[in-house]
Amino acid sequence: MSETILEPALPIVDPHHHLWDWRMRLAHLPPQTHPFDAILRQSPRYLLDELLADTGSGHNVIATVFVQCGAFYRASGPDALKPVGETEFVNGVAAMSASGVYGATRACAGIVGHADLGLGDGVAAVLDAHIAAGNGRFRGIRHMMAHDPDPVVLGPLAHAAPDLTTDPNVRKAVGHFAARKLSLDLWVVEPQLPGAADLARAFPDVAMVVDHVGTPLGLGKYAGRRDERFATWTASIRALAACPNVMMKLGGLAMPFVGFEGMGPDVRPSSSTLAELWRPYIETCIEAFGADRCMFESNFPVDRWGADYPTLWNAFKRITAGASASEKAALYAGSASKFYRLEI
Repeated sequence: MSETILEPALPIVDPHHHLWDWRMRLAHLPPQTHPFDAILRQSPRYLLDELLADTGSGHNVIATVFVQCGAFYRASGPDALKPVGETEFVNGVAAMSASGVYGATRACAGIVGHADLGLGDGVAAVLDAHIAAGNGRFRGIRHMMAHDPDPVVLGPLAHAAPDLTTDPNVRKAVGHFAARKLSLDLWVVEPQLPGAADLARAFPDVAMVVDHVGTPLGLGKYAGRRDERFATWTASIRALAACPNVMMKLGGLAMPFVGFEGMGPDVRPSSSTLAELWRPYIETCIEAFGADRCMFESNFPVDRWGADYPTLWNAFKRITAGASASEKAALYAGSASKFYRLEI
């Protein structure tokens, strides 16, 4: 049974969702061996219709930001430029939404794409191609850097090389961001947070945001140790917060990597249950960064693994029930609008 929507008038900018269509690939996927595998089978198609069904499910979502997910790359041409196809596609979706035909929500008002930062100085041409393809909507890059030596931790997403935050070519590439006013989304897992802070200190003029509260871990060698590692995660979050160019996305806790018990595609916890599970991570981040440097995210459809869209936002609203009106305005819309330079 669906929950009553809490604070339904509160404006929300959802700064992190994906669009994809993996239906043709499902037949070629190997047998399910990792909890993440269930996500593609749970949501094989997530395009504008599915996004609007979620954003229109009761909460007042006024705009969204698309974040790269490796979908709709160009089928031909130079490998370095193939990810520009994703921006071309999403810009078309954004234009459809901006027409108003599909309602008041401005889907994909900002676009975060992918470029191989290993290209070093060669990334400049890719960035310029994204900017041109985005038609004024392109805001930055996410090169997924999440890595752990235990392959069980990340499963099918265990493809990033280690130590990308210190890689000389990556740093050369990030050196091209500031002049173009581009931001960097950082998806790293908890043990990598010190490296993210070091990268942020090296480029104080580049706006960065850490995805998914830094992804605390509870699978593989971390199973059963999440509470034990909370103090280490907290120290890393506070070190990141000391970097004024870094902001934090509050979400991603409905993914399987965190290892919460009683959560998954076949279990639908209430927003009250989710709020109590997530509260220590969310409140620690808000305390460290402040409301004006934090933004709630859906991370859909990935986070559908542990919660549906209305319940997820209800859980966030339960956590912030005691926040002031100005704090809520920042957490739910203002910080995201500021970081991604949205005109809404």
